[in-house]
Amino acid sequence: MDIDGDVEEAASRRVQVRFVTKLKPPFKAPLTSIAIPSNLTRLGLSAVVNNLLKAVPGNEDWKTEPFDFLIDGELVRMSLEEFLLAKGISAERVLEIEYIKAVAPRKEETPSLHDDWVSAVDGSNPGFILTGCYDGFGRIWKAAGLCTHVLEGHSDAVTSVSIIKQKSMAVESTADLLVATASKDRTLRLWKFDAEQSLDHPSKIRAFKVLRGHNASVQSIAAQPSGDMVCSGSWDCRINLWQTNDFDAGGDLVSIKKRKKDTDGGESQSEGEAVSTLVGHTQCVASVVWPQYGTIYSASWDHSIRRWDVETGKDSLNMYCGKVINCLDVGGESSALIAAGGSDPIIRIWDPRKPGTVAPVFQFSSHTSWISACKWHDKSWFHLVSASYDGKVMLWDLRTAWPLCVLDSHKDKVLCVDWWKGDSVISGGVDSKLCISSEVSVQ
Repeated sequence: MDIDGDVEEAASRRVQVRFVTKLKPPFKAPLTSIAIPSNLTRLGLSAVVNNLLKAVPGNEDWKTEPFDFLIDGELVRMSLEEFLLAKGISAERVLEIEYIKAVAPRKEETPSLHDDWVSAVDGSNPGFILTGCYDGFGRIWKAAGLCTHVLEGHSDAVTSVSIIKQKSMAVESTADLLVATASKDRTLRLWKFDAEQSLDHPSKIRAFKVLRGHNASVQSIAAQPSGDMVCSGSWDCRINLWQTNDFDAGGDLVSIKKRKKDTDGGESQSEGEAVSTLVGHTQCVASVVWPQYGTIYSASWDHSIRRWDVETGKDSLNMYCGKVINCLDVGGESSALIAAGGSDPIIRIWDPRKPGTVAPVFQFSSHTSWISACKWHDKSWFHLVSASYDGKVMLWDLRTAWPLCVLDSHKDKVLCVDWWKGDSVISGGVDSKLCISSEVSVQ
């Protein structure tokens, strides 16, 4: 069978291919071997597959879908002929090409405006988005443009935010939620609120607990998976660990300096001290993550990434990369890969399971300025998103060195990025906007 489709590329020598997929009907094309021009690119291959799918009985009303293509587990990002030549794959055999849905947003929501730079974002709860802003406020957004709560109390810019998953809380529940914020005012604050409230206008809430102990701006916070503790990284080079409630595991009162009444007559507000401190970095601790119960990862301007044992307070991994590191995240295959970015345009990914090596296993270099944030998709081994001072957000797949998609939603530096509800990318930046790009088909 010979199919040209509606492809405009000039005919060249032909290769025999068979298109396969893990997608369910109506996305399954016939497994027949066909001959196609070898100079087809991804768009040409996509046109061929769409023609095949439209010809399937029952698919008469088929609407064109964008696809990506894998050969031997690697995404095709050049012409078929160039790919086969680069990989040393014989064009004489029947080539098996796997197709998947293209990973790119189908929809851009109306930006949610803030009063200053949007410096932090957390999309880990599907019910809402938490943002931090240079105006000193945290905000809860139920949807694009719909702010339900304003977190009021910091005296300087909010630099980092974290939604705390409590053990007793149902995964999808948004009632009586606990979140944390960090600020240039050297404090962390803990907040409780009911995100299921039906509000006509944003409700202002005060923190129930203020955590003091850092001697400089707090740059990053992360919550323990159980929700019992949070950790924070600061310009004072330290990582502090804090309880998220007034009682530790044994039921004793954590050190509380004082308890004061809210000036508006609300609930009392306690002040807590750090329960332990991790010391070792020699410059600003720019990013912390807490992916497993007893393990914290940190990235610093001292060019190092460290992995800490929470019980002993010692670092069990210490990697230097020769650059200021501004952000990191742990995820990907077996939730074990470390992605980081900083003072050059390169995203580096390490696999600490490989003994005796400190070289990155992947490097992505399509950005043109500092990397401000990177985040793994929590359901995929391959996908991550990055943000940069070049004003762009990029979606990546480990199976190719080129970005799957470049988002130009922002008009200035992008400072933060995350996934939301699995199929949306959320980002904030110097243009004071929270942007939501939705309907991203990550599989």
